[in-house]
Amino acid sequence: MARERLYLFDTTLRDGAQTQGVDFSVHDKHRIAAELDALGIDYIEGGWPGANPTDTDFFASPPALKRATFTAFGMTHRPGRSAANDPGLSDLLDTTAPAVCIVGKSWDYQVDVALGIPREENVTIIGASIAEIRKRGREPMLDAEHFFDGYKANPDYAMQCVRAAAEAGARWIVLCDTNGGTLPHEVLRIVQEVTREIPGDRLGIHTHNDTENAVANTLAAVLGGVRQLQGTINGLGERCGNANLISLIPTLMLKPEFAERFETGIPAENLRKLKHVSHVLDEILNRAPNRHQPYVGDNAFAHKGGLHASAVAKDPHTYEHVPPEAVGNARKILVSNQAGKSNIVQRLTELGITIPGNHPGIGRLLDEVKEAEAQGLSYDGAEASFELLARRALGLLPRYFDTQSYRVLVERRYNAHGELVTMAEATVKVSVDGENLISAGEGNGPVNALDQALRKDLGRYSSYIEDLRLIDYKVRILNTRGTEATTRVLIESGDSKGNRWFTVGVSPNIVDASYQALNDSLVYKLLRDDAPPATK
Repeated sequence: MARERLYLFDTTLRDGAQTQGVDFSVHDKHRIAAELDALGIDYIEGGWPGANPTDTDFFASPPALKRATFTAFGMTHRPGRSAANDPGLSDLLDTTAPAVCIVGKSWDYQVDVALGIPREENVTIIGASIAEIRKRGREPMLDAEHFFDGYKANPDYAMQCVRAAAEAGARWIVLCDTNGGTLPHEVLRIVQEVTREIPGDRLGIHTHNDTENAVANTLAAVLGGVRQLQGTINGLGERCGNANLISLIPTLMLKPEFAERFETGIPAENLRKLKHVSHVLDEILNRAPNRHQPYVGDNAFAHKGGLHASAVAKDPHTYEHVPPEAVGNARKILVSNQAGKSNIVQRLTELGITIPGNHPGIGRLLDEVKEAEAQGLSYDGAEASFELLARRALGLLPRYFDTQSYRVLVERRYNAHGELVTMAEATVKVSVDGENLISAGEGNGPVNALDQALRKDLGRYSSYIEDLRLIDYKVRILNTRGTEATTRVLIESGDSKGNRWFTVGVSPNIVDASYQALNDSLVYKLLRDDAPPATK
């Protein structure tokens, strides 16, 4: 049986840009558009030309897309103007974008209060605007704003609005859950009722995540009949975000309920790019990826409990709903105080360390892990520190350098301009090949200063850590003894090759905990880059 085609519409560059703290440059938009095009997205909404300088510049130099349809977003013509003589609509049609999506209100309350015009006039405006876009040779779409609220309040009027767009030649009429308050059972019912009049292959769905149902609502709409799905990468968007395409795409392509009935324009092999695309966006936004994000998060296929690890070793499908490699991810067996020997053995195997399950070092390593975690260390979130611990316990960790001592000073004073500033200085003494090296560093805090000093001079290892960078630094208080509380520090590091790793340190002294994590980060970098061991 032939499968029905679903069309994927990405609005990261427009809706996603409305996220608090997100400010895409033109270069960012070009990079994201290229990734989406390579993935196989059908429509890429570039923004609102004329609304701001960035979007205007982006449409002036549009991306060279090989597959996706570049789409401009805007609004219907204003009351009191004709569609052919409206500046806002002209801004859209003056671009080279082959598709144009305009927002029009479909909730009578919004027409009465926000627009303040007769309801009939709003219907006429929608139809005239769609007709003008079609007349100019572009693919017209209506973004039916507040459709679900409008339909629940006055279904006859909501249908008048979308019917006007359909009769004027709209290729797609997108039903929007603008405030994110509609639930899946409502979406399914309403979409089924709409499809009695407008064919589903002309309907789209655009959901917001304010009840954590954006993905569920989109899937419900597909089952109800819509054939265009809108969303953003990583669920980016204002308030609580939009439907997450990174979750929707593999669900549609891997789950039998959808995969047997529908097909997308994304080749099966491109599913392996999902994690990469997700991380590219995070990299552009300079934020750490969500480790618990479905399908692509680092912990999406991570197993911690000993019984789980044993079961996964025998049959991966026991605790994994899809193969992790299908979406570009990988299985991880975490090591913690809940672990058993099976966790340890499987984790070591993943690290390339093959030893028999009855090796005496396994039991010792498991005891060390559980004792360390009793003191506050957490290896299930710091895989790099665990690998160093395991290799050290099994005698497989090369020795690179030894830290003889370190000292950190923090000074709060007035500078030459009379400004109150806080500066930190650190001095570190390390031994490399029997030679003592002393380095000093300054920073805006003790950890930054210690990091600078520790990396300043490692002798012949300095070239190995030139591209090492600290990405994220987190502190957690493990007890409630005030300033005497034990502190756990988790550091995320990375390098120019795109590698990322996590290390951990614990101590009543926050600087010492930070040093432990920093030291592990350096040693792990040397290990993974095959640096030669020390000679003395």
